[in-house]
Order: sequence, then C-alpha cells, then structure tokens
Amino acid sequence: MTLKERFGQASGRQWLWFVVWTILTILFSFWSQSPWVLLFILLFLDIYISKFIPWGFWKNSKNDLFRKTMEWVDAIVFALIAVYFINTFFFQNYQIPTSSLEKSLLVGDFLAVSKLSYGPRAPITPLSFPLAQHTMPVTGGKSYIEKPQWKYNRLKGFGKIKRNDIVVFNFPVGDTVALNQQGIDFYLLSKLHPNGSEGVRADKRTYGDIVYRPVDRRENYVKRCIGLPGETIELKNDSVFIDGNYIPNPRLSQHNYMIHTDGTIISSDVFSKLGINIADYNTQNSYGQIVSRSQDLADVDSLSMSIFNLKPRNGNNGRVYFGIPLTNDMIEELESKPFVWEIIKERELPGTSYYFPLDYNTQWTRDNYGPLWIPKKGETITFDSNLDYKVATYERCIKNYEGNDFAYRDGKVFINGEESDSYTFKYDYYFMMGDNRHNSADSRSWGFVPEDHIVGQPQLIWLSLEKDRAWFKGKIRWNRLFRSAKVSA
Repeated sequence: MTLKERFGQASGRQWLWFVVWTILTILFSFWSQSPWVLLFILLFLDIYISKFIPWGFWKNSKNDLFRKTMEWVDAIVFALIAVYFINTFFFQNYQIPTSSLEKSLLVGDFLAVSKLSYGPRAPITPLSFPLAQHTMPVTGGKSYIEKPQWKYNRLKGFGKIKRNDIVVFNFPVGDTVALNQQGIDFYLLSKLHPNGSEGVRADKRTYGDIVYRPVDRRENYVKRCIGLPGETIELKNDSVFIDGNYIPNPRLSQHNYMIHTDGTIISSDVFSKLGINIADYNTQNSYGQIVSRSQDLADVDSLSMSIFNLKPRNGNNGRVYFGIPLTNDMIEELESKPFVWEIIKERELPGTSYYFPLDYNTQWTRDNYGPLWIPKKGETITFDSNLDYKVATYERCIKNYEGNDFAYRDGKVFINGEESDSYTFKYDYYFMMGDNRHNSADSRSWGFVPEDHIVGQPQLIWLSLEKDRAWFKGKIRWNRLFRSAKVSA
C-alpha cells in the first residue's frame, strides 16, 4: 500500500488526533526551545496515519492470554510515560519527612509541587524510573542510569523565587552519600571523623558504600527562602537581617525552649493539643538522659539550676523539659497553665555545633550567624583579602556547582589551572531556612542552594497524616486536606 493510499484510508478521527498532537508538540518545542522535539510529529504521523510500524499488532492476535497481557503492558507503558512527563514538567508529589518547617507545614503532609511556578527544569539525568527519586522501590538499587548527563536548562515559568517562598529543591550537598547514614551529609560526616573523608570511605561497616548522585537525583528538601542572590544575610539573637534590614520571623516559626514546672509532669494530652509530637516532648533529666513520659523526672539538682539560670521556689527546684519547640501562641497557652513557672528560650554556645562554612572557624551559631554574602549570577568576588574565609565559603560554588577546577595553595587561588584574583558567578544562589529554627538542617548547616537545584513550589496539601495516631483515631488530619501549601510568613 502506497503512502497516498494510507493517507486516504485514515479516518477523520485519526486526522483530528494527529493534528491535536502536532499542535501540542509544536507548542512544547517553542516552550522548551528544543527543535528536536518536533521529531515526535513523525512518530504521531505513523501512529495515526501512515502506520508503517504495526504498533497495535497484538490486538489481532488469536491468543487471548497474549492479547490480554499486551493490553496490560500497553497501559502500564503509557502510564509510566505520562507520569514521567507530568513529574518532569508540571507537578510532583512530595511528602514532608521532618519537622523543619513546623508549624507551617507538618510532618506527614503530602504536597503537590508545581514545576511551573519557577519554570520546570529540563531533565539532567533523562534515563530514570518514574516516581523514584534515586532508589528503586522494593528491589533497591539506583533508579536511574547516570549517562547521558544533559546540561542544565530551565524552561520559562510563571515567576521567580521571592523572599519567604516555600521551595522544594535538591539537597546541594547530597552529591556524595554514605548509604548507611543518609540522614547526615557526607561532608559533615567527614568533618566529624578523625581521619576525614578517607576514614568515612574506609569504614564500610559503619557508613556503607559511598555513592555519587547527579543534581536531579539528589534527595528533595523543602525550606523557606530567606536570602536572595546578591544579598547579605545575618542572624542576631534569632532575628534575621537582610542587607542590615530586619526581616520578621514567619508567623508560625518555632524555637526550642525549656519549660520549668512546679514539679508537675505535663501530660501527653496537653502536648498533643498544642500540636507537639511525641518525639519532641520526651522529658530529659539534668544530664540530658531521656526519661519516658510514664516515669517521674527526678528533681533538678542545684548545679543544673545554676547552669540554666533557673530559680527555685520555696525550696522546690521543680522539673524541667528541655528542647521543646514552641511558637509564640503555644508559649502564651502554656504560660496560662498554673503549674508552669517559666519558659526560657534555649541558647547555643559558639563552637558546640558545626555551621557553614565547615572549613572555617567562624564561631557562628544557629541564633547568631553571618554576615554572609549570597552569590549572584554575573557578580564577582575578589581574592585579594580574607582568602581563607572566601575559599571556605565559595569554593563549593565555584568547583562543585559551576564545574571548575579549583585549588588553593600557598595563599593563592587557582581556577582551571590558572592563578586567579577574582571569579564571576554563573548561577544565582539562595539561602534557605526552616521555620522550626532550632530543629532545621538548612543553609546555616550546608550553605547555598544553586538555581539548578530548584525543583518547584508546593501548591496544595492533598493528604496529611499524623504519625503518632492510629488510622481510626485521628490519623488523617481532615482539616488540612486540600489546603494551600503556600504558607505565608
């Protein structure tokens, strides 16, 4: 049969579908700025009109089992392709795994994340299994093939990241992962190990295999954008300042507090009504040991009272709960309880924890941090002073994120083998923080988020599950279903 005859036999419905898919392909080609997409028109031409390739050969089979099996295969393949396309360019599901954004977003919230808000990122690792970020479900192992790796390209979206936007992004320091301890980034593990990264790599029993993950296959994180490209951020006593101007904390932000009672053990019902998870209100004795909620907490000794500047009343030292995350509204409610003596915000001493940049002793804390300049595309830093600090702060941007060879020796900076006295950034960077300010591993811990790591913006909470409750005892948070996930500051 000639091509003309094949065209003549095509029905009006087939031509309609071909025209629809052709128009959509042309529009997508313009949007993605990729003329190669137009090759799909030839595919649709053959599927609907010319039919040189017998795509539905199995439909005419007399073997019922084969025909039924192929029907399932056809449906599954189509579904996987559709899911891959939707996840890549439009929407992606994301579940809140940690309490870093409480009480704005809660552990157990399932979010619909819009890729269109900031423009979808074209696949960097195109050969991957749909719905699996980096590990295959059930079977384990990588859910992607590392090659080919395409260059970063972002399609046009509805807008740009603004201050206080809640953003989903790939974990910047998740490029290297110790499989047995994925909850801690590899660079912090290396900092804590006496033999550095080599010690971590050598101890496979403790840390497991060390693997590399491409940008778009790194773990997804969600935080609030506090600092924008080109700005200088600083925290003073928990307050954020951008370019010297005070930025109010988000309305539902939390900090850790000590709750000093008259000896009363706060019941689980009180904590539950406040929205505090079980893991957050396990009491501790004065030596930091966790005490079960069902046990009495020993009286706080005089030494601990002195260390934490607590005041006894009528010879009674009372009882203390440490590290309880509270919002301002929760503090007011607790202070109204007759058994609560005082609520004191916890402070962190300099040098007790590691903060970015890890390789420079800034003595910064989670409450007093910076000032720190956030790199911006097209802006330049000079290597003429304070070199140790600048190298520690911006080396990862220049080397890991922007793909340059970087070396620092004998007080000189070498980029791509040549001595350099300046560098101009190719990407925009962002400073992300959690609303749960004392329980958030964020940019204060691991640094900047490059623009090529941005995934999208949460739009909708389509399901919310309370981890501490059974299915028929309040497991589903019905009042959060189908609420906007764009929680304002």
